[in-house]
Amino acid sequence: MKALLGLLFAMLAGTAQAQSVGECDWRASARNLVEPWEQNSRTFANGAVRVALLDTVEPAAGAFHLLVISPPVNEMGDPQCRVISYSDSIGFSGLTFGGLQAQYDPAIGLGFAIPGTEYVPEDDTTGYRPIYLLLTLNQQTGDIQTTIERVGG
Repeated sequence: MKALLGLLFAMLAGTAQAQSVGECDWRASARNLVEPWEQNSRTFANGAVRVALLDTVEPAAGAFHLLVISPPVNEMGDPQCRVISYSDSIGFSGLTFGGLQAQYDPAIGLGFAIPGTEYVPEDDTTGYRPIYLLLTLNQQTGDIQTTIERVGG
């Protein structure tokens, strides 16, 4: 896992596929928070950052998204709210929230690695491929960078 987190901080220089990072919308509805909440939501940076797993149910092969609530805050004191998805219109096939790892690097910010799966319809064996969703969060600017690392080729 330490090697994976090292890769996370090196990813900014790479050309790996970026995922969709968007404003909170219908995907971030409270009804989409995966239960039990205490097992599928964590806080970081003394509570300033919250990450939670979302399940929109459909499409079944891409229903999982990641919610990130973090600084910076607006003039009203509201933190930014972002949803990370596989693409603009579809989520991940699966995200294993219990496997979430986090690390802080002062030069980059908070880094996260979460195991999951992506839907690969051309895969004749299972239709799914294991991945890691990697992301960095700069709390000062609110910038979130994402990529996936495919496991086993």
